[in-house]
Amino acid sequence: MAGLLVVRAERFRVVRLLDAQFPAYYRLIWNEHVPEWTELTPLHRGECMHAVAAIEIVLRSELQPTKVNLASFGNLVPHLHWHVMARFDWDTHFPEPYWGQPQRPANQAKLQDLTDRMPEIDAAMALAI
Repeated sequence: MAGLLVVRAERFRVVRLLDAQFPAYYRLIWNEHVPEWTELTPLHRGECMHAVAAIEIVLRSELQPTKVNLASFGNLVPHLHWHVMARFDWDTHFPEPYWGQPQRPANQAKLQDLTDRMPEIDAAMALAI
């Protein structure tokens, strides 16, 4: 899935995934190749989670989502990255995971409003990180 670079820092980058159904979906990707979070030094673990928290804080303050999902999978790509996704009670899959079964049709009006706001959210994200 394509992504838009939002932040490039010394040790990580943040991209917003270009997902039409989930426009408020970000990924923090650690630049150095490590498969697991615990392979980072304690200082770098703190830096990583500080950035993940900053992403969540921006999503919560700017969008007031129903929930923010955080995950670090890396099953298919064994490279440290965190998924941070704003979820809404109106999204197609809520309360199920986004990879699960849809629970309702897309609310095109709300989805378009959210999509239109994403450049503003990206800018806030860049300032926060």
